[in-house]
Amino acid sequence: MGRLDGKVALISGGARGQGATEAKLFVREGAKVVFGDVLDAEGRKVEEEIRAAGGEATYVHLDVTQEEQWRAAVDTAVQRYGKLNVLVNNAGILLRKSIEDTTVEEWDRIMAVNLKGVFLGTKAAIPAMRRAGGGSIINISSTAGLVGSPGGTSAYIATKGGVRLFTKATAIQHAKDNIRCNSVHPGPIATDMIRDTLEDPELWAQRLRRLPMGRAGTTEDVAYGVLFLASDESSYMTGSELVIDGGTTAE
Repeated sequence: MGRLDGKVALISGGARGQGATEAKLFVREGAKVVFGDVLDAEGRKVEEEIRAAGGEATYVHLDVTQEEQWRAAVDTAVQRYGKLNVLVNNAGILLRKSIEDTTVEEWDRIMAVNLKGVFLGTKAAIPAMRRAGGGSIINISSTAGLVGSPGGTSAYIATKGGVRLFTKATAIQHAKDNIRCNSVHPGPIATDMIRDTLEDPELWAQRLRRLPMGRAGTTEDVAYGVLFLASDESSYMTGSELVIDGGTTAE
């Protein structure tokens, strides 16, 4: 028996990294999954891998900054699999620049993907979840949404802090609909997003000094936390932060 038997999930940013791992894990645990991204070739490859293993998953093109594409993704989940129970707002981008060096265009872009994308996904999913009798929304934030950082990531931090508080607003407003909403706060996870840090010995050594467990996390480390929040095991959790950071924020 799977932990997500009978559930239908929608995951953004699912073509690689954490999103792809979440999609594969959800299917193994019994869910039917629609996942979207702008990386179509990679997304279709993940879809093929899941189906070859006997799972049910559908890839859709999804630019999270576009409201109509979110509506289409939700419609695909409902039309193909009958309902929508789980939304994982996973898509995100990183910008490493100081405040002075960040252009208005760069600021607007990261806000659109990391924060507006979460808003649009949530807005599109709520009516379908309400019709399904409730659901679980999981927003991927970051430890950068909890504490400041000495690196040049002010715009990124602003988006992830916004995701954290938007999560709480969603939880409060939609508890009456039996819709839960929680945020996940990973520390450094070994994906393409932090490849520049991992491949720079000096930069990574500096990061390790602030990482009690002494290693980067894996996409599986995060995916299992997301799985818990998607499942009924977390039925009394809403508006909370799940921190998966190797002890980074404990200091």
